[in-house]
Amino acid sequence: MKPAAIDAFFATLQTANPTPETELVFASRFELLAAVLLSAQATDVSVNKATRALFAVAPTPERMLKLGEAGVIEHIKTIGLFRSKAKHLIQACRLLVERHHGQVPRDREALEALPGVGRKTANVVLNVAFGEPTMAVDTHIFRVANRTGLAPGKTPLAVEQGLLRRIPVRYLEDAHHWLILHGRYVCQARKPLCHACQVRTHCDHGRLTAMPS
Repeated sequence: MKPAAIDAFFATLQTANPTPETELVFASRFELLAAVLLSAQATDVSVNKATRALFAVAPTPERMLKLGEAGVIEHIKTIGLFRSKAKHLIQACRLLVERHHGQVPRDREALEALPGVGRKTANVVLNVAFGEPTMAVDTHIFRVANRTGLAPGKTPLAVEQGLLRRIPVRYLEDAHHWLILHGRYVCQARKPLCHACQVRTHCDHGRLTAMPS
């Protein structure tokens, strides 16, 4: 995708959704971190259902530690990998209390040192909680970046670096939300909805796709 098409691509997405947001429900930076940690290989809908009750009783690292691993499991057993996620969440809470006074750090290295927190989770927290222009490459963004020609790459890191280089700075803070939502609802994995796509004319795949008569 050429620079002019990239600019038009994001300008169109911005016009359609000026203030995109994550679909995870949270009320603090800690709840965001916990929700993103729990969302691996699970839908945002399923995570929100589980965390509604979990955050009601444990909205801070300290209270999550008091709840304990078994208590966390009882609240999140409807989502995938719940046992390992509960273990990681409790371990992360312990480090937050011991190293960061119970606060979520605004530092990639510190975030990635927390159990269950990888580069993608750290990028989400840095972007959503602190407004950093990061790019959290999940399966949706990886697919959209490659399919559209926006930033082709063989690995999530290669796609992340390509997107950060190619997306105009004025769009970077919100870009990962637009791309996730676009991949989730329009540029879907099995069959992209090109006929309903607002950015089709700027997309390498869309321009080559015959529209129904």
